[in-house]
Amino acid sequence: MRMNQELVAEILALPVEERVRLVEAIWDSISAVPEALPLTQWQREELDRRLAEFEADPEAGSTLEEVFVRIRRGP
Repeated sequence: MRMNQELVAEILALPVEERVRLVEAIWDSISAVPEALPLTQWQREELDRRLAEFEADPEAGSTLEEVFVRIRRGP
C-alpha cells in the first residue's frame, strides 16, 4: 500500500505535540486489535521466558520508580 504523500506532508507540518497525540491515537487503534499483529515464535518464547522468570522470583525485578531513577541518573 502506498502512503498518501500529501497527507504525510500535512502530518509532518503539525507541531510536535500534535504529532505525538496522533501517534498515540494510531497506536491505540492498533493495540485495540492485537490479533492483527501476531507474535513471531521468537517473541512468544521470549514472553514465556520472561513470565516464567517473574513467576519464579517476583521480587527480583525493579519498580517503575527505581527504573526512572536509573534512567535519570544516566550511565
